[in-house]
Amino acid sequence: MYSVGMSTSDRLIESTRELLWERGYVGTSPKAILERAGAGQGSMYHHFKGKPDLALAAIRRTAEEMRATAAGVLDGPGTPYERIAAYLRRERDVLRGCPVGRLTMDPDVIASDELRAPVDETLDWLRERLAGIVEEGKEQGQFAAGLDGEWIAATIVATVQGGYVLARASGSPAAFDAGVGGLLSLLAPRETTRPS
Repeated sequence: MYSVGMSTSDRLIESTRELLWERGYVGTSPKAILERAGAGQGSMYHHFKGKPDLALAAIRRTAEEMRATAAGVLDGPGTPYERIAAYLRRERDVLRGCPVGRLTMDPDVIASDELRAPVDETLDWLRERLAGIVEEGKEQGQFAAGLDGEWIAATIVATVQGGYVLARASGSPAAFDAGVGGLLSLLAPRETTRPS
């Protein structure tokens, strides 16, 4: 399951990331982590103070990966609209849901300031980055001058996260795709008509 050269610490973090995504914090037992990681009983406590410490390392890694993936698309080539469209249309495992968004529905993660911090930071970073792209599009005349970049960024994040929920509920990615398509049609730059 894991690469041969992966350290025990990394195997523990990766197995915890997967289990948090699949089962949530309470459903992720130390025994399940050790079994998935292929690690011995004392391994967790050799590398981490306990389950909360390991969960924090896993959540941080998930958050870092999400930011890197989003930045790879948002900082890529194209107009502001094209970069937002690329972010919204990038390949995702829609029916599995968002690994970071999933954590916001976990009462144990939300109740812990420490465990919630990487989630909050990631969503704040994403909204800020998207708001900057909307402002860039406004400056270029691609988006209407009256658009509020922060509001549009919040709408983009809400569309993605809500799309995951609707897709999971229906068992089909069509709900996610419909939300993305609707938002992109609302954001689409208007064609400028040239005088004849």
